Amino acid sequence: MKQAQAKHKLCRRIGYCIWNMPNCPTVKGKKRTYAAGLQGKNAKRKKLSTYGEMMQEKQKLKAHYALTENELRLAFLAAKKKEGRTNERLMQRIETRLDAMVYRAGFAPTIFAAKQFVNHRHIRVNGKIVDRGSYLVAPGSVITIDAERSPAIASIAKGISSTVPPYLETDKEQLKITFVREPLIEEIPVQVEAMRVVEYYAR
Repeated sequence: MKQAQAKHKLCRRIGYCIWNMPNCPTVKGKKRTYAAGLQGKNAKRKKLSTYGEMMQEKQKLKAHYALTENELRLAFLAAKKKEGRTNERLMQRIETRLDAMVYRAGFAPTIFAAKQFVNHRHIRVNGKIVDRGSYLVAPGSVITIDAERSPAIASIAKGISSTVPPYLETDKEQLKITFVREPLIEEIPVQVEAMRVVEYYAR
């Protein structure tokens, strides 16, 4: 996967891990907490311009959900057409992707693994196999893993400990995720200023 290559480069630039991974160079005690590049170790962090801030927030959002530029742009255009605040609609749209739901519920260790689980047809929505990570899950839907068909994936999902946001309900024994309601923007555990992303695409 293209996004998986040198995926911690952005983390080193901003000073913390986007995905809270313990193996990230930015984690305390690691050797490469400074920015990437030949001058990274000695370089001072520069104050970003307004454009630079917008660009960085967009990059963080893309990285957190492992989105392509086209996927994020299309999500923005769709959010812009809906009523309400565009930044909130954008975050809701991205957060309710099937791959994001599987990751957020703690059924996959990383967003990259969640995408693989979906693409390899291990995930069902309301009883039907869905193999598109971009599939938008509707409130009230139930996401499951078939333990008999996918025992290895089921074992991974059961072994993950995570904090589940209030808009999801999980049952690890039954390998079931229930999407209770649309998330509020402040409930989505992503360190991104979504309004900056909106400003980037609206400019």
